[in-house]
Amino acid sequence: VSALVALQSCQCLAWKPHPVVAWGAESQQVVAGYSDGTIRVFSISRTEMELKMHPHAVALTAIAYSTDGEMILSGGKDGLVAVSSPRTGMTIRVLAEHKGSPITVLQCTRKQYRDFGAEGGELWLATSSDRRVSVWASDWLKDKCELLDWLSFPAPAGPEDLGSLPPSLAAFCPWEPGTLVYVGFGMQKEALFYSLRKKQVVEKISLPYFATSLSLSPAARFMAVGFGERLLRLLRCPSSEAQDYAGHDDTVHLCRFAPSGRRLLTASHSAILLWELTAG
Repeated sequence: VSALVALQSCQCLAWKPHPVVAWGAESQQVVAGYSDGTIRVFSISRTEMELKMHPHAVALTAIAYSTDGEMILSGGKDGLVAVSSPRTGMTIRVLAEHKGSPITVLQCTRKQYRDFGAEGGELWLATSSDRRVSVWASDWLKDKCELLDWLSFPAPAGPEDLGSLPPSLAAFCPWEPGTLVYVGFGMQKEALFYSLRKKQVVEKISLPYFATSLSLSPAARFMAVGFGERLLRLLRCPSSEAQDYAGHDDTVHLCRFAPSGRRLLTASHSAILLWELTAG
């Protein structure tokens, strides 16, 4: 696989969701976004590239599958978000709402048909470096994509180079439907819980530093936050009970809960750590 794309650097990666009925090796695919604006889909079982698409003119910065695995959402350094079909290899939609600021997060989640008064079977969000989050309801089979909410978080005057600031990160909250969590450079060092129904921030959790990575457990009320100070904080919600862990050699730039919620993967400059969460 590495030999196929030796001249380009991989910027982002996403696993294809497993089909509900089939857990076989044939469904083991990953999609990768590259510095030349291309997307490549790889088969893990066959260790080969299955598809190459070129929806962006600049480097990719974020990528995600739709919840059913039928679409690929990709975001670029220029802030454009593309929706592409891995079945046809075609890009079916390009969204320019975040144009001018790199996309930092793309995330999809299932939703009920009439949640928030919008049609569609999926809710998804895009976050960009300029502290903006857009939330969408989509039905890709019917070519429907509706903007539900547009969030812009304030911050003190900072350097013009957004890349030197802590990243803007957002995630849907698994245990509070209709709620998303946001961290980023702002007036305070905190994690914000925003209700899509109430259209307002409903909870704030203070943090010791500005966050550099974020993950919410899909199985329990735990939130993991990484910092540039080589620190990982595990928060139990809603009590905000916190446990701090050292052990990284640099900025904790990635943290991801496993689907079971029992393990947590974190990464810094030259270390990848696997944490096991015990009950209690």
